[in-house]
Amino acid sequence: MQTHILEGGFADKSIDAAHAFRAVMTAMARPGEILDVTGAQPPAPLSVAAGVVLLTLCDPETPVYLATSHDTEVVREWVTFHTGAPFAAAQDAVFALGTWSTLPLPEFSRGTAEYPDRSATLIVETDELNNKGAVLRGPGIEDQAELSLPETQTFQDNARLFPLGLDFIFTSGARLASLPRSTKVY
Repeated sequence: MQTHILEGGFADKSIDAAHAFRAVMTAMARPGEILDVTGAQPPAPLSVAAGVVLLTLCDPETPVYLATSHDTEVVREWVTFHTGAPFAAAQDAVFALGTWSTLPLPEFSRGTAEYPDRSATLIVETDELNNKGAVLRGPGIEDQAELSLPETQTFQDNARLFPLGLDFIFTSGARLASLPRSTKVY
């Protein structure tokens, strides 16, 4: 085992995980709000925020899909050591991680009529994350918010599927924002 995979997890697991969980839940409850997170130092190409999300939400019962942009031996070892999460094909993943262009969107589960919660959450690594671009409206947004999205049509189509659909967490450096399936994108 390489010693580098032992590093980069939460220093104080209970405190760091609690702060990280609060940030992720706040982002999901307030679509478009950008939050700073700390506590993880994952290996490249993972951003700090993506590492924090993985450490917070993944465990041995949450299959993870790694897109080609992030499917490296060191990332697999780090995720396995720190979370115990198994790796899965896109259609079986609870969480998926990658850049927008490398995530096979049509393959991920959008839930079923009986179990809409059985959909995937995609962690999308971006070069930049800011409050300019697509207009967001819906639950958790007082009037409207803006968020730099890689495109709009996919998210508009996704919102039309509600209560089915994918949820998205965007990460860049130590920042994250979310776009739940209930959010309308204009």
